[in-house]
Amino acid sequence: MEAQQLTLLLMHLQQHRDHNIMKNYIKYLKTLPRVEQTFNSLAETALNLASNASPSNLNTNISSQIEQLAIQRAEEIVRQQQQVNLLARNGRTFTRFDETNDVIRNQKETVTSGIWSDGIASLVNHFTSSALTNAQRQYYVDIFHKDTAATGSAVQYSIAYGHALGSGSNSEGQLNDSPSRAIYSQYKQLLLENTDTRFTFNGVDSDSIYVINFKRERIKERLDPGNFELPLTNISSRVVNATGSISVGSTVYTLIDDSSINSATVGEYGRVYNIVSGSINGGVHNVSSPDYYGLVYPDYGTLILNGNKLDTSLAFETNTSSSSEGNNHFALFHSISGSSEQTNPATLDPYGFLARNSEEITSTHFFVRVKNAEYNFSNNPSFITGSDGDFAQSSFIKDPKVYITTVGMYNDNRELLAVAKLSKPLLKTFSREALIRVKLDF
Repeated sequence: MEAQQLTLLLMHLQQHRDHNIMKNYIKYLKTLPRVEQTFNSLAETALNLASNASPSNLNTNISSQIEQLAIQRAEEIVRQQQQVNLLARNGRTFTRFDETNDVIRNQKETVTSGIWSDGIASLVNHFTSSALTNAQRQYYVDIFHKDTAATGSAVQYSIAYGHALGSGSNSEGQLNDSPSRAIYSQYKQLLLENTDTRFTFNGVDSDSIYVINFKRERIKERLDPGNFELPLTNISSRVVNATGSISVGSTVYTLIDDSSINSATVGEYGRVYNIVSGSINGGVHNVSSPDYYGLVYPDYGTLILNGNKLDTSLAFETNTSSSSEGNNHFALFHSISGSSEQTNPATLDPYGFLARNSEEITSTHFFVRVKNAEYNFSNNPSFITGSDGDFAQSSFIKDPKVYITTVGMYNDNRELLAVAKLSKPLLKTFSREALIRVKLDF
């Protein structure tokens, strides 16, 4: 019987004046579970008092005895429950989280990381693939971070050229079907408002654009504004319509976005910043009058470069003839890859393409609180020896030692849902407690 039930019984007993009824209640007390012999002695004493006392002093004696009995029983129940709890803690294999004190949900933080494969911070090697067909190469070219025959070679970004009127690509007599027109129309529909028909750079429309499109899995949620730097080398000579006979000069221009000095323009296409001359370390060159090269759409991971600006500043000599397979996008490829042949005076390293991605992560934090009396034993067979289950190490007697390496996350059916690994084993003994934070990202 619980302590609260016993207390109610005793209160009811004290309210009765008939000593026969009181004797019957005391007899009932004898049927309660005996925790210790002292309880039985108290019950016997109370029964004797009820049998021998006169009605005048019965109530006083019985009330005193019942009060003692209630206190004794309550103390025994508390001690018994403490012992049960201690035994449960010593052999515990599961602990339920307290949703109020142990779990913090919907924690949001923005995380950035390098965008290139293999943890490369600065992309200095750029490779194309011969696997693309001639028809595919007319539209775009994929850029890899290592030779395509090498293990782990992967596409990092793609390059394309677009022209609003279809110039600079071979339409085979059908202007509306030219690859350059298709590219311009594709990005116009993707990035511009419905009422816009041209990309506008610093207030001036342009029919000619170069496109750099990062692979989606590399940018995660978005390209991180303020953390990309595109190096371009001027073109010194170029054979018409060639894909490889392109020579670059020694002058390198580095381009960044203007997020450090201007807020983004926001529309259906997400955020957009200007691409200007500058560097990550040095910021925008000539803040009062930036040199504009294009637009960056970080939420799409796309850079749109003004073809007219590249012609005038870097001598791209973009082929804008009609029905001519200009292969203009290969000029941009050689301009980027050629920059690594030059040394950046600020870092004394070759110029490289720098970029980082950004994503917002929603996390739930679980605080695992391991008290001193909990989880001090192991189910590992090496923990014990012999058929009697003796400790394998005699020093473990009265002072077992284990190491926590893993936290398992279970549902109410005790089905394992997730596993959290500690960076290093954590010593656990009866004299040590632990607080482990498990972070689940979504």
